[in-house]
Amino acid sequence: MSYDDSYLLFKELSDLYEANDTTDPSYVVSETVRLCTKEQVNKFGSTFIPLFYFSNFILSFLGNGLVLFIIYKYEKLSTVTNIFLLNLVISNLLFASSLPFWATYHLSEWIFGMALCKLVSSAYFIGFYSSILFLTLMTFDRYLAVVHAVAAAKSRKKAYAIAASVAVWCISIVASVKELVLQNVRQTPLNGLVCEESGYPESTMEHWRLVTYYQQFLVFFLLPLFMVMYCYISITVRIMSTRMKEKCRAIKLIFIIIFTFFACWTPYNIVILLRAINISSEGEKSCSDIESLDYALYVTRNVAYLYCCISPVFYTFVGKKFQSHFRRLLY
Repeated sequence: MSYDDSYLLFKELSDLYEANDTTDPSYVVSETVRLCTKEQVNKFGSTFIPLFYFSNFILSFLGNGLVLFIIYKYEKLSTVTNIFLLNLVISNLLFASSLPFWATYHLSEWIFGMALCKLVSSAYFIGFYSSILFLTLMTFDRYLAVVHAVAAAKSRKKAYAIAASVAVWCISIVASVKELVLQNVRQTPLNGLVCEESGYPESTMEHWRLVTYYQQFLVFFLLPLFMVMYCYISITVRIMSTRMKEKCRAIKLIFIIIFTFFACWTPYNIVILLRAINISSEGEKSCSDIESLDYALYVTRNVAYLYCCISPVFYTFVGKKFQSHFRRLLY
């Protein structure tokens, strides 16, 4: 075939393609599409995350397991405080049980199949959300017991504790349902098998990411934070107005609880809010900004998760009764 014949054939095919082209012009982009490989971020995650997750898993099971054993051996589930504490321990253990799966995932790829991808993701968020809500509920219960002692004596019954606990579990499960729906396992050329939100159009995935971020920031951070601060400030004012012998010790403990809660949760939720704003913004997003948020998320998220390990210490071993139970176990 001569050059002229080749040209005529190419032109004929080109004209035929243009005549039958059904491409929607709205999907044609004339701009340069920037792809962020996140290679350094993923390398950082594969080094840092597994160690931290395994450490959190061990600490959580030791701390929460010890509290669970003391409740089983020495306490009765007839008091409101012990019912809430038991549920808090269960939520922490549920959350911690997912960490070895994620640690292994960060070391290589997702090797546990589709069913566990959905179940582990759901357990992770149910435990995470319920832990925050039970901490808030226990704080509110202490507020009732101290500030409204007379009125609370009638309402703080076993039925009230069970109903409140069921409500917390229901809210946490509903908030985590999307994990069962959106989490899927798929093969990628760079990272192998991944367990992540997929299977739907990108616009749908982006919408649900925003729902998750704002839900986390508003419902599971700001609301609990305001309630915790209000309750403990009210408790402090009430203690200051009494002649309690251990007034200073109680106020110091309250300060430590508020400060630890604030220090552990605030950085993580600020990063969550920044990621939501970043997704919502229509301007071009630089790879350096995206990577910075990814690094910040890795670090601050693990600091927040650490609170799930240390929270039983504040709510049990600071009390004289649990201290005596612990001494009985040692001797």
